[in-house]
Amino acid sequence: MAEMNLKVYSQNGEEVSTLKVSKDVFGIKVNEQVIFDAVMTYLANRRQATAKTKKRFEVSGGGKKPWRQKGTGRARAGSTRSPIWVGGGTVFGPTGIQNFKVKQNKKEHDLALKGALSLKAKKDMVVLNSLEVSGKTKEIVSVLKAFKLEDEKTLFVTSDEKVLQGSNNIPSLILRSVNNISVYDLMNATKVLILEDDVKKIEEELA
Repeated sequence: MAEMNLKVYSQNGEEVSTLKVSKDVFGIKVNEQVIFDAVMTYLANRRQATAKTKKRFEVSGGGKKPWRQKGTGRARAGSTRSPIWVGGGTVFGPTGIQNFKVKQNKKEHDLALKGALSLKAKKDMVVLNSLEVSGKTKEIVSVLKAFKLEDEKTLFVTSDEKVLQGSNNIPSLILRSVNNISVYDLMNATKVLILEDDVKKIEEELA
């Protein structure tokens, strides 16, 4: 198995070691199409699809014929709720039960995830050897400042309750657990901050 090295840092921003990882997960040739498909699948499946317009029979009023059938010189009309009238119903509007769900098979999704990880591993992934915080926001901010990430949209891969507690007030930080990372999350973030142990978990899952 071909391997590559990722730099590992302390939470103070100092390089402390390197981590050997599989090139089959973090160094593959990127297939842009499957990444695009994975992002589109994620966004489509996230849609609530609750948009709805009223058809003519659902619009209140309009029971009385606006004017008599003949003799007025105007076009005949049976209801003021006809779709051609202002305030009338909509003919082909959304019904509220649209289904936008799409699927991507597991092989393609795994390839997309490996491709997104490979893109980030080149220069946009910061691997930490450990992280010790007590749950205060200023501690998380100091970690971000150590890597000049305070103004970057950063994906922080962690399940630590203290990190979650201290990150609520940081709008640029996206938090995900190691088993809940999507291709969209990776591509949507400018940088990825991840613990060394979680890198190995991802590698074991996708290798």
